[in-house]
Amino acid sequence: MAEPRIAAVEPLLTTRLVQGPFDYLLPDGLGKTVGVGSLLRVPFAGRSLAGVVVELRAESKLPPERLRTPLADLGLKLPGELLELARWLAATYCSTLARALTLMLPPGAARFRRPRKPPPPPQGAQEREQGPPLSAEQRQAVEAVAEALAGGGRLLLHGVTGSGKTEVYLRAAQAALACGRSVIVLVPEIALTPQTAARLQRRFGSAVCVIHSAMRPAERVAAWLALRAGQKPICLGPRSAVFAPLPRLGLIVIDEEHDPSYKHEADPRYDARRVAAKRAELAGAVLLHGSATPRAESYATLRRLRLRRRVDGAPLPAVEVVDMRGVATTFHPRTVEALGELRRAGGKGVVLLNRRGFSLYLSCGLCGRVWGCPNCDVSLVVHRGEGVLACHHCGHREPLPASCSCGSRSLARVGVGTERLAGELAELVGGRVPIFRLDSDVLARGSGEAARLLGEFARASSGLLLGTQLVAKGHDFPGLSLGVVLNAEAGLRFPDFRAEERTFALITQLAGRVGRGGAGRVIVQTLEPQARAVVHAARHDADGFLAGELERRSRLGYPPHRELVRVIIAGPKEEAVARGARRLRGRLAVALEGKAALLGPANLLRLHGNHRQALLIKAQAVAPASAAVAAALGEEGAALRRLGLQVAVDVDPH
Repeated sequence: MAEPRIAAVEPLLTTRLVQGPFDYLLPDGLGKTVGVGSLLRVPFAGRSLAGVVVELRAESKLPPERLRTPLADLGLKLPGELLELARWLAATYCSTLARALTLMLPPGAARFRRPRKPPPPPQGAQEREQGPPLSAEQRQAVEAVAEALAGGGRLLLHGVTGSGKTEVYLRAAQAALACGRSVIVLVPEIALTPQTAARLQRRFGSAVCVIHSAMRPAERVAAWLALRAGQKPICLGPRSAVFAPLPRLGLIVIDEEHDPSYKHEADPRYDARRVAAKRAELAGAVLLHGSATPRAESYATLRRLRLRRRVDGAPLPAVEVVDMRGVATTFHPRTVEALGELRRAGGKGVVLLNRRGFSLYLSCGLCGRVWGCPNCDVSLVVHRGEGVLACHHCGHREPLPASCSCGSRSLARVGVGTERLAGELAELVGGRVPIFRLDSDVLARGSGEAARLLGEFARASSGLLLGTQLVAKGHDFPGLSLGVVLNAEAGLRFPDFRAEERTFALITQLAGRVGRGGAGRVIVQTLEPQARAVVHAARHDADGFLAGELERRSRLGYPPHRELVRVIIAGPKEEAVARGARRLRGRLAVALEGKAALLGPANLLRLHGNHRQALLIKAQAVAPASAAVAAALGEEGAALRRLGLQVAVDVDPH
């Protein structure tokens, strides 16, 4: 059979204005090594670019003299399954194939050179550590996953905190490996889940490959090659690990599946949970979601496996909701009492306040001025330790002023953030109980800072772990006897249909860190003690909460009863944004043909110096809604660019 002469190559460009594929003439001999999915270096518009071969064919529509030849075969080759996934991802999230393909490749792949020696042969994995005996519920869950491995399927492991979900993941991975299949384990944030990596490596040793964004490009490429060759049949990582090039994929685990970190916020704005479902479908693999507080979408649509009891037999901690109405201090008297008991006993506790910084904003006591961000319609947050006011959206920073422009020096720091709270806690518990603060400010100091701090807290004989939602994410600290949630109702005020679900999850997850291996107590401070999310969280009642949440979403037409696609139009000129939003709405109305609800345009907060408006589509299915948006953007793209506007498409907006 003759070698193919033409390679259709998709250059890895970030622009939407130029999209391939483009034909290249393969020189003699190269057709034997180049295949669909191969990464080539090609000449393009006067420069050298990396590109992926998306098709091979015998002839081109262009004459041979107009075709150029590739400069080099870079030695990386995407599996066909990932190429198909990239096509689906680009269409579903209204992105380009080039951007989708870039997600499938490791950073630095464009500079890669084919290794002189082939990789060593695969080594399938030897179990190194025998796990603990399984409970009856765990055994039933493992058996259900093992049975599903024969034909694939989507399952939800709904287990209370401390019920041994991780052990079920390990046994499920063992079952997949025994069938000659590979495994992907997704975690919300690799920096905050060292325990998962340690447990996998203790059980499966060198068969485990951990990938994350803090690795150097050369390390990522080496890991990619090891995974592609089947040398490492287990891949652990955050959302991008869903694209790991594992052969014979048999199982994808999504730990803490409720976590919003699984949503990618740059183009393409993919949700790793939806991508994992498609990847499992393409591979005939099992998709196993796991959480103590699953999303309403997962609860309603997936087959449920239940773990209702903690493996150590300990009861879930008692949760006391205290009413902060009329309380002028940061801490309720009951909280002060509990902290005092902790100080005397020298135990461990965790305090959650989902607001970093020292104070929420700075206000002048004379003229009432509130310092705002010059680029965004939000107030600046006081960071006293650094002596700055900072925007938590665009990153703008300015020195903390000593006086107002009106001349007044009466400046009030309003509200409490984690920085300020650390000082107040230190006053309450004295020097006997050290304070460990974990928030985004701490993470910004370095990629290993979170693991270092959490390790110190784990080894300490006593202490208080204080932080934002990061402290509620999957940590297992035996000996925690106290949990405190401050401003529990704050998340309910966000204009987001998931606000109640997230508030319920945050309280429940924090409570779940407490009382493992012993007695525990949780105090929830709130101005809305009767809020549905707070009441159900205090009862550890996920079923009751989710039943009510699904009924509410059905009435309002939200997921899982409808699919959402949001289109955001942004630009520096307010009038141009409004004009662009109206034009795009008109095109969308025609493209949708009345088959979906179209809402907006609605004004959004100004961010990064750009005014913004949003359109929202509520549809029965994502594919036709995404296709309608793509068609409308194709027709209006040039006009929107002339107006100086950018358009972002957000499927599954969070």
